[in-house]
Amino acid sequence: MKRTFGLIATCWLAVAVCQGAGWVKLFDGKTLNGWAVHSGKATYVVDNGTILGTAVLGSPNSFLCTNKEYGDFTLEFEVKVDPELNSGVQFRSQIYHGPEPLKFEDKGKTVEKKLPEDRVYGYQVEIATHDSASSGNVYDEARRGRFLDGFSARPAAKTAFKDHEWNKYRVECKGDSIRTWVNGVLASDFKDAMTAKGIIGLQVHAVGKDRFKPYQVRWRNIHIRESK
Repeated sequence: MKRTFGLIATCWLAVAVCQGAGWVKLFDGKTLNGWAVHSGKATYVVDNGTILGTAVLGSPNSFLCTNKEYGDFTLEFEVKVDPELNSGVQFRSQIYHGPEPLKFEDKGKTVEKKLPEDRVYGYQVEIATHDSASSGNVYDEARRGRFLDGFSARPAAKTAFKDHEWNKYRVECKGDSIRTWVNGVLASDFKDAMTAKGIIGLQVHAVGKDRFKPYQVRWRNIHIRESK
């Protein structure tokens, strides 16, 4: 009996530790509760426990976004994408509602940009192809319009993404520190303080008419742990 009691106690302790870790599922595997589509017309459905995004002809970049904003956190997810479709996951991002132009400082200059109504903008961790050597970098979507970190000091990051396979991503934000991993390999590691809090968004990139097909991207195991 003592041995059995000890085993039960150990099991309860393991459960308590797991529950106390603070991880929260952003996708329950069955519904898109807590999410909403912005910017474009790509379709998002639940399919076999995944979120399936499909490109739509003539649609601009589309984003399935959380209704809640997050500041300091660790985000993890898995993604599998058609190699012909560029994608990404927004974090600490915003939705433009106008009518005033978006205004921000960039390289010592004040920049003003007029975005379309409902446009998502901000940090995006890149989901591309193995050959692009850019997966895991952070792009400033619809704002500064460039990657914010180079991979020169981390050559392993250039080959971490695997085409036609599930890839595991991790994004950590704490204060002005932003770090990302692809399949356990450190990709981005830099400091930027332009946005301290915002939504999470799953991107289906626009596809030009000359090469359009209903390309798809899938996400699963999306969970987040907010920092205290």
